[in-house]
Amino acid sequence: MPVTPASLGYQTDLMLLGLQGSVIKPRAGYQVVRTPANPMFYWGNFLLLGGPPAPGTVSSWVSTFTQEFPGAGHVALGVDGTGGDAGDQPELAASGLAVERNTVLTADTTNPPPHPNEAAQFRMLDADADADWLAALELQEAVYSDGESQGWEGFPGRRLQAKRQMQAQGFGAWFGAFKAGRMVSGLGVFGDGSGIARFQDVDTHPGHRNQGLAGTLVHQAGHYARKEMGAQTLVIVAEPAGPAIRIYRSVGFRDAEIQVQLQRQPPG
Repeated sequence: MPVTPASLGYQTDLMLLGLQGSVIKPRAGYQVVRTPANPMFYWGNFLLLGGPPAPGTVSSWVSTFTQEFPGAGHVALGVDGTGGDAGDQPELAASGLAVERNTVLTADTTNPPPHPNEAAQFRMLDADADADWLAALELQEAVYSDGESQGWEGFPGRRLQAKRQMQAQGFGAWFGAFKAGRMVSGLGVFGDGSGIARFQDVDTHPGHRNQGLAGTLVHQAGHYARKEMGAQTLVIVAEPAGPAIRIYRSVGFRDAEIQVQLQRQPPG
């Protein structure tokens, strides 16, 4: 059986990946996470180490990753823990691994944002409505891509299809803010019934930011998670220096721990 991580960030990551059909297998000192349906999803295909790499072991962990994922161009090593320790920085750099530290925030409940948006239509997407999910895909492509759509076979499309299936199975929901029929902000919140719910992909279209859309959505989705999913702990992960973390704090989330990821991009 998978080992429950000490990190609430990784605990909820594995929870969501398991609900999406990812395969999680324990090994001596680490866990292997595979997502066959989306092999290009780095953080769906990674090793979760039991703690920071011990001195002199970074290269061997890279070799272990290569053995577990022989066809992968990337390297992705999660580090279980709550304080942000990643291991020896020069050794990590020598192996080409970049260190990313994100803030894990939690809340028992959410508050309305300081400036709620009252102009947009906020609602849960219909799991059976193709148009709703196409609108969600178009939003994600506007936020993350260079303008060229990859459709449902691209990385964002595959991830979104997995979330749609999770909603259809009753594990949570995707929400959107709509203006003139166009989805301009969106997010998901999901859980396995254990009392913990994790927010996913809080996105706002570049042309509609600073309008209170994301904060209003987070608050409404938090209320849904509490009332309809029985969630007692809400979890969200954010870049510590990014603009989104201010939004989460403004609706009641508080910093709980630091999540560490070690990653090497494919050449080129």
